[in-house]
Amino acid sequence: MEMRMPSVPLFTVDPYFSVWTSDINKKPTLHWTGAENNIFGTVFIDGNAYRFLSDDDNEAMDVISVDADTFSTTVVYEAAGIRLTAKFTSPMLVTDLYYASRPVSYLKLSYESIDGNCHKVVAKLSVSEELVLNKAGEGRAWSENVDIDGLSCVKIGSGEQKVLWRSGDDVRIDWGYCYLAVDGKAKTGNEVTEGLYCVYCEKEIANEALFLLAYDDIDSMVYFGEKLKAYWKNDGKTIVEAIKEAYDEYDSLLSKCNAFSDKLIADATAKGGEKYAELLTLAYRQVMAAHKLVVDKDGNNLYISKECFSNGCAATVDVTYPSAPMYLLYNTELLKGMLRPIFRYSNTEEWKFDFAPHDVGQYPLVNGQVYGNNELKWQMPVEECGNMIILVSAICKADGDYSFAEANFALLEKWSKYLVKYGKDPEHQLCTDDFAGHLAHNCNLSLKAIMGMAGFADILEHLGKKDEGEKLFATAKEYADAFIANAENPDGSYRLAYDREGTFSLKYNSVWDKIWKTGLFPETFCKNEIERYKKEALPYGVPLDSREKYTKSDWLLWVACLAEKKEDFEFFTGLLWNAYNTMRTRVPMTDWYYTDTSEMVGFRHRTVQGGLFIKLMLD
Repeated sequence: MEMRMPSVPLFTVDPYFSVWTSDINKKPTLHWTGAENNIFGTVFIDGNAYRFLSDDDNEAMDVISVDADTFSTTVVYEAAGIRLTAKFTSPMLVTDLYYASRPVSYLKLSYESIDGNCHKVVAKLSVSEELVLNKAGEGRAWSENVDIDGLSCVKIGSGEQKVLWRSGDDVRIDWGYCYLAVDGKAKTGNEVTEGLYCVYCEKEIANEALFLLAYDDIDSMVYFGEKLKAYWKNDGKTIVEAIKEAYDEYDSLLSKCNAFSDKLIADATAKGGEKYAELLTLAYRQVMAAHKLVVDKDGNNLYISKECFSNGCAATVDVTYPSAPMYLLYNTELLKGMLRPIFRYSNTEEWKFDFAPHDVGQYPLVNGQVYGNNELKWQMPVEECGNMIILVSAICKADGDYSFAEANFALLEKWSKYLVKYGKDPEHQLCTDDFAGHLAHNCNLSLKAIMGMAGFADILEHLGKKDEGEKLFATAKEYADAFIANAENPDGSYRLAYDREGTFSLKYNSVWDKIWKTGLFPETFCKNEIERYKKEALPYGVPLDSREKYTKSDWLLWVACLAEKKEDFEFFTGLLWNAYNTMRTRVPMTDWYYTDTSEMVGFRHRTVQGGLFIKLMLD
C-alpha cells in the first residue's frame, strides 16, 4: 500500500475487541477510541531483546515496510542480523456469517537470517490488562492458563464480571476474557510490563510461529431487555473450541481471505484506479469491526453498528444508510440485520411517531431510541424515512426477492406516505449533515424523499400493486421536475436549499437514480453538478456545502459516482486518498475532515466508510 495509513489495523473484530497503532513500535497500541490498548511484542535475538510492537524499554527493531490488504497488515523489520515479518490477520469475511462473527485474530511471525549466520530467535507476545478493563487500574485483572490441544494458551479478565452493565461511546469493555495462544509448547504466565499487569506467551521459533488472540464477551448485546450471544455461539461452540478451530484452519482460511482481497483490489482498480482500491482496502476491516452480529430469541440475525465517536448510538439509521453499499455488494443478510431492530422498535407502543426512528439504543444496550430523548425537535423524519425505504428497496433489487419488503410493508407504506406529504419541499428539520445548522427547504432531503418514493414504487410493483406503484413513481417524477425547476443555480448546478441561490451541496442522495436507472433527473444534472464540484474542490476534497470547508468521505465518493469520465472519479478519490495520506491526526479513518488542511473535525472508526464501495455497484 502506497498510502501512509492514518492508523494501522492490527486486531480488528468488533467495537470492543479492536487494536490499532499509529507507529508500529514507537508508540503504544491503541483502541480505536485512542485509549491505550497495549500489546507488547518482543523478539530475543541471540539473547538480546528487541521490540516489534508497542513501546517499552527494549531497543526498537528497524521497520522496513508496512503493507496491508483487505484482511491483513504485514510489517517487515530488521535487527541483529535477521529480517522479521509480522502478519496480523482478522479474517472477518463479510460473505460468511460465522467468520464475520468469530472473535479470533492471528499474528504470524517468521524470520530469516540476513547476515549469513545462524540465530536463536525467541518471540514473546504480552497482552495487557487494558484489553479487559475500561482503563488500566479501573478494577483488577487476573489470569490463568488454558488447556487447548496443540497450543499453549493463557487468558486474562477482570475480577469483577459485570456483563453488559453499561453503555457509552468513549468506553471499552471490562467484562469477558481475552485469550492469547501460540502453536506448540511455550512458556506462559503473567507479569508486570510498563506498569501494566500482562499475560504472555513466549517460545523459541524455528523460522515461524502462529499466535492467536481471541475475546469471549460472554453475552454481546441487550436487545429489548434480553441478553443475546454472538452469532458464532449459535451451535453452543465455546471460545476454546473456536480458538482450536481457528488454529487448525489458518492456512485454508487465509487462502479464502486472500482470494477475496485479490478480487476486491482488482475490481476496485478497474473501476476507480489504484488509489480507490487502497481506500477500500483500508476501510474494510474498520467497517466490519464497528458492528456486532448477534441472534435474537426467534433466530433472527441482528447486525448492530456502533456510532463510533459520535454518541455511541446503536443501529443508527443514518449510519447504516451510508455503510450499505459494502453489504449490498457482498451480503444483504447483514444489511437486513441492521434494519430489523428499527422495524421492531417502530412497531412498539413506545415509538409514537409516524416516521422512522434515528436509532434503537446506545451500544451495547439496544432497548429503544436514545438520541434526543425521543423529543420531536431532535428527530429526522424525512431523513430516516427515506433511508429506510431506499435501503429496503436496494436489498430487494440485489436479492431479486421482495419478501423482506413484504414482511415490513405496513411501516414502509406509512413512511412512504410521509415522504409524499413532506418530501417535496421539506420543512425546518434535522438531517444527517446538520453540522453547520439545520435548515428548511433542504435540497438534499428533497432528493432523498424522491428516491425513497421511487424505491417504494418499485416495491409496490413487485408485490402486485402495479397501479399504486405507477402512481407513486409519477409523483416522484413530478417532485424531481419541481426540484430541477426550483433548485437550479445560474451555472446549472443545484442549491443547498431552495431559497439560497448560488449555494451548493454534495447531492449524494441522487446517486440512486444512476444506480437504479430510474431516469428521474436529466443527464445535465450530473454533468453540471460534477463541474461545480470540480470548481469548489480544495486540496483534500470538496466541501460538504457552501457553509464550511469540511466534508464527509462517504458523500464525497457518492457524488464522484455521478461523473461519467473515469478521470473525474479518480480526481475526487485522489483528493480523499491525499487527505488520509497526509492527515496528522493518526486515528482509524475519520469521515469528517477539513478539505483545505486534511485535519479531522470529528468522528473516527465509523461504519459509514462502507459507503466508499458504492462505485462497485455501478455497471
